[in-house]
Amino acid sequence: MESRASRSLLSVVSSIVLVAGLFIAVSEPAFAQQRKSPRGPKAAAAKDEAKPPPSSQMGAATGKALNEAIELLNVENFSGASAKISGLNLEKLSPYERSKVEQILFNISFAQEKYGDARGHLQKAIDAGGLNEQEVQQARYQSAQLYMTEEKWKEGAAAIEEWLKSATNANSGAYYLLAVAYYQLEDYDRALPPAKKAVELMDPKNPQESWLAMLSSLYLQRDNYSQSIPVLQQLVSIAPDKKTYWLQLSSVYGQMKDYANSLAIMQLAYSAGLLTDDSEIRRLADLQMVNEIPYRSAATLEAGLSNKLIKSDAAVYEKLANSYIAAGEFDKSIAPLQRAAEMSSTGDIYVRLGEVQVQRKDWPKAIDALKQGLAKGQLKNAPNAQLMMGVAQFNQKNYAEATTWFERAQQSEKYRQLATGYLEAIRAQG
Repeated sequence: MESRASRSLLSVVSSIVLVAGLFIAVSEPAFAQQRKSPRGPKAAAAKDEAKPPPSSQMGAATGKALNEAIELLNVENFSGASAKISGLNLEKLSPYERSKVEQILFNISFAQEKYGDARGHLQKAIDAGGLNEQEVQQARYQSAQLYMTEEKWKEGAAAIEEWLKSATNANSGAYYLLAVAYYQLEDYDRALPPAKKAVELMDPKNPQESWLAMLSSLYLQRDNYSQSIPVLQQLVSIAPDKKTYWLQLSSVYGQMKDYANSLAIMQLAYSAGLLTDDSEIRRLADLQMVNEIPYRSAATLEAGLSNKLIKSDAAVYEKLANSYIAAGEFDKSIAPLQRAAEMSSTGDIYVRLGEVQVQRKDWPKAIDALKQGLAKGQLKNAPNAQLMMGVAQFNQKNYAEATTWFERAQQSEKYRQLATGYLEAIRAQG
């Protein structure tokens, strides 16, 4: 297995490549270079107009030492690599040679996770004057990356911002790192533009999940639901096994009151076997109810209970019963309502069971359920239970008992007129 140091070196392989294979000819003496240089006013003017790139020649002895240092570095012999470098007289090196030395020292420090030292060597490589413009830009970018590795988000953001001002080849990765820095600083407003830019510039054939996830998160934090939808759709597409993205996409549609699409996404996740938590199954059942397919909602809950994905409690049995009631399946609602009523701390579900029995015109069972509800107490709407009891007793021709319950229900303004009507009907019976 690769060590962490070996993996780290892969990220800076470009620096090593710049120095590898340096068994080249000894650089020419200064007088030879002067003899080849152009003369006269035109040459001077050209020199003023364009600064020539630094010489890329290196002495044989220096090249040999650096190559040996690289070989030791690549086998993680950091002390040996450092020793090879320390054998050089830095004061006598050309700008190019000094810059390459500092690049190798950077790699040694980086591999040992000495990030402050590594950043110092990058700056020295730049200051030495032996790097061309592209190499300078690369070194500055690597320096900014080091801040990120150290989780120095503020410094990292500032360094990347500065680098972007002059960078001619800013890629999507740079914008992503800038977005990460601001995100970690909880400066979400400043994180959003670079996060968008990173996604815009990334290779469409190789979309980056983490980049899309950050952009989606930033949109959701700002309640930009419509903008988050295409991002979440792409996340679902590239990572279909991660239910988080399915749930977020369904939730976003729900926030936009697009319940049809909210259900469709949840149904697809359910069919793929991704929904395994109690709350997820219940939410799917609720969406099926909202979309007016109650029988499917009941089937979902039944399956969840059977597979033990849903906790067996009063709430789920009441939800199951309500699904059957909405589907017009009163008979199938009885058992779950009875179970819910028994598990509930109040008598309300017994009253609900009594109402269903009234719908079924099973008056004895309605009376029994209502009695249990009234006895258990803590009812949200006691007058309703009293009226239902009166109705059940009336239909059983227990007029004296019915009268008592209707008189109690009469005390409620909401049910007074209905209760009075039944009492008048009882009196008409003689």
